[in-house]
Amino acid sequence: MVRPDERVQLITYADRLAGDLPGLRDLLRQEPFASAFAGVHVLPFYTPFDGADAGFDPSDHTAVDPRLGSWEDVRDLSTTHTTMMDLIVNHVSSESPMFQDVVAHGRESEFADVFLTMESVFPEGATEAQLTAIYRPRPGLPFTPMTLGGEKRLVWTTFTSQQIDIDVSSQGGRAYLERILDRAGEAGVRLVRLDAVGYAVKVPGTTSFMIPESFDFIEEFTDQARARGVDVLVEVHSYFRRQMEIASKVDLVYDFALPPLVLHALYTGNPAVLEHWMRIRPRNAVTVLDTHDGIGIIDVGPSSDPGGGPGLLSDAQMDELVEGIHEHSGGTSRESTGAAASNLDLYQVNCTFYDALGQDDRRYLAARAIQLFTPGIPQVYYAGAFAAPNDMALLRATGVGRDINRPYYDQHSRKAALDRPVVKALLALCAFRNELPAFDGDVETTVEGSVLTMTRRGDDAWATLAVDLGSGATVIEWEGPTGLGATEDLLEDPPKA
Repeated sequence: MVRPDERVQLITYADRLAGDLPGLRDLLRQEPFASAFAGVHVLPFYTPFDGADAGFDPSDHTAVDPRLGSWEDVRDLSTTHTTMMDLIVNHVSSESPMFQDVVAHGRESEFADVFLTMESVFPEGATEAQLTAIYRPRPGLPFTPMTLGGEKRLVWTTFTSQQIDIDVSSQGGRAYLERILDRAGEAGVRLVRLDAVGYAVKVPGTTSFMIPESFDFIEEFTDQARARGVDVLVEVHSYFRRQMEIASKVDLVYDFALPPLVLHALYTGNPAVLEHWMRIRPRNAVTVLDTHDGIGIIDVGPSSDPGGGPGLLSDAQMDELVEGIHEHSGGTSRESTGAAASNLDLYQVNCTFYDALGQDDRRYLAARAIQLFTPGIPQVYYAGAFAAPNDMALLRATGVGRDINRPYYDQHSRKAALDRPVVKALLALCAFRNELPAFDGDVETTVEGSVLTMTRRGDDAWATLAVDLGSGATVIEWEGPTGLGATEDLLEDPPKA
């Protein structure tokens, strides 16, 4: 399997960081971003980018929202950066022209086969056992009553009533997804993230989440993507052993266990669970500490399946972790999570990673160093790149829990962020990770008391990270083309390759 470029990537919205796609392109080509980020995951820029779910409910996934730019802007960005985009395979907006045609004409619409209803999955009706077996990341069943062509129907809506599920097995549904792949390939996009792909295939009598048919769909879709020069990243929050199984069957997965385990290690001063994960985790992974979706928790917990196995953390440790996030954030994350805000995700805490560490600059840089020393493709979320605190003003203005971690920046606020020592140090650490040829090989880990040591070795270079998880003290030593180097203070003296 050919792996994509493993240098550091940025995850960002074009509008919230730089106004639009040309602005994002210009920003990424300037220092300090140019050295820190070799790639960029541009979060949804489709029509509309500011819908009910911040672009994850596109009405037209094949079109760039003209307020942000054009496919030509994406193509231009792709000439200097490894570019990644979301391919939302599970659903489209209820305002999409295709679905509105179904609303108007019902079964007679030319797009009737594109969308799922309860009847299209359960043509003979469903039993209570079949319905309660369906896995959904939010409370309740995944159906919304709607009138289609004058007829009352139960439309399949896994996430919200504004997001209508696509029938990926239908001719119309597959043609729609192929058109999106065509746009990506033509724009030079190197990676697509299959958003919510675990929910895309529905089979009666199953959970309809990451079932065998899901893997068949992913394999077929990956073949179609590769034919266009595009690699595929699968986005699934799940029990860690299932994640390992998924990783063995696909190009790339997210290491969603890493963020909660890093927090657990720094909260407790005990590196044992994190070091164990380093030994068994999939290597074909994208590493993150934060994303636009908050801090995932379910990925380190016990299996929810009947008779399922233990998690990397116990239920009690999970509760302590969540309470630790709330405590370190001064309670602000509690205001944005679960029933406290409009998005009732069952598997995440809405909080910036910086606030989850109590705005402690040195512990924050220690966490980022662990991420960057972990094998895989490192991605840093834009709010994390700027060590952003929770945006309580935005949360209270919108009432959307995830907005606490989705700040807006303009030229003035970007400059203010870039002037902060912790941001300068983090971007320098990313540049170090990109430039030192020590990160091609696997990682060697050891534990001594509260100290976790990680060593990476490449051609004619090595680097060793030692983090005292009790105190947060961090040391990096390395050897590369310019000789030996060492630093004991990432904040005041970030490493330089």
